[in-house]
Amino acid sequence: MPDLPSPNLTPDLAAEPADFMTSFLARLNSESLKNQSQILDELANSEAGLAVLMRFLQDRQAGLTGIIEGKVYQTLRSANPQTQAFLQAEFPQGIVPLTSERQIDYAPLQALLAEQSFEAADRLTIEKLCELAGEMAVQRKWLYFTEVTNFPATDLQTIDKLWRVHSGGKFGFSVQRDLWLSAAKNWEKLWHQIGWKNGNSWTRYPQEFTWSLDAPKGHLPLSNQLRGVRVIAALLTHPAWN
Repeated sequence: MPDLPSPNLTPDLAAEPADFMTSFLARLNSESLKNQSQILDELANSEAGLAVLMRFLQDRQAGLTGIIEGKVYQTLRSANPQTQAFLQAEFPQGIVPLTSERQIDYAPLQALLAEQSFEAADRLTIEKLCELAGEMAVQRKWLYFTEVTNFPATDLQTIDKLWRVHSGGKFGFSVQRDLWLSAAKNWEKLWHQIGWKNGNSWTRYPQEFTWSLDAPKGHLPLSNQLRGVRVIAALLTHPAWN
C-alpha cells in the first residue's frame, strides 16, 4: 500500500501523532453517525487527519461497509492525489464488496455512484435488474413483477448497499422500504414523500427528477415506477430485507 503521510499537526492538535491517530480512530468507530460526520469534517482539513481516515478504511472488517465508510471514501476520493492513489491500491473496485449469486458485474455501477453520477447509475441499475431477471428481460428492457420475486437476496442487497453507501444513506431500496412502512404502506404518501409525484401529476422522467443529493430521501433508484406499483412492491417486500 502507499505510505501514509507523516502527521503534520497544527498547534491545536498538539497530541503525539500516535495518540492522535488512536484517539480519532476510537471516536470514528464508536460515536453516532452525526458525531462521526463532524469528526470527518475536522479530519479532512489536515494531512494528519487524512492519514487517520486512510487507516480507518484499512482497519475496517472485510464486508462491513456502512454510511460512515462511504463518507470517508468520498472524502479521500476528492482530497488529493495521494489519497486517490491509496484508494486505487486498496479498493480498486470501490469500497462496497460486489457480491453476486449470478456473477453480475456491479463494478460499473459502483464507479458511477462513487462519481455521484446518479442519473447514469439509475439507468444502469435497471439494466442490472434486467440481467438478474434473464435474457428476455434484457431484450425488453423492463421487468415483470413476477421476475423480481426470484431475484437472489444477495444481489439486491449489493445494489441497495451501493446506493446507500454512496449517497450517505439517502437512496436505496431499503430506504424506500422504510419510508413506505412509515407511511403505513400508503403508496400515494410515498410517491409525494420521495418526489415521484407532485399533486396529481407524476414527476416527468428524466427532466423533472433530481439527480443529486439535493433530492428527497428515497428519491432514487426509480424502480421502474412508471409501470405502476407492482415492480416496486415486489422489490420492497422481497425477502432480502427480512
